[in-house]
Amino acid sequence: MSKNMPSISDAEWEVMKVLWKNPPKSARQVVTELKALVDWKPKTIRTHLDRLTKKEIIKVNRDERLYTFTPLFSEDECKRAETNSFIKRVHDGTTKSMMLQFIEDETLTKEDLQDLRSLLDEKLD
Repeated sequence: MSKNMPSISDAEWEVMKVLWKNPPKSARQVVTELKALVDWKPKTIRTHLDRLTKKEIIKVNRDERLYTFTPLFSEDECKRAETNSFIKRVHDGTTKSMMLQFIEDETLTKEDLQDLRSLLDEKLD
């Protein structure tokens, strides 16, 4: 994971979710897939692709007649970077604070809590 990974806006996350599924994809493919999910104009989607390219989060392959876009970071790498940024900004870098608030505020099912317990038990072993 890059220490200098630029932040990804909410709209750009939607574009990345599409790109993470079977990359590389042309702009037309991204537009088609996103139009089923959001009410954005194709020009808006292309603007997000340009921004992600400039931020070096995706790369564009211009060698072909059809430009294709490929993520430079995995979904997991981006999620980790975004989570770390959130913890630093909102919880002063304390994961425990975030976890406690999450558990207290969220409506977790008994199954969710059991899954969390299992994960914690694995970490302690």
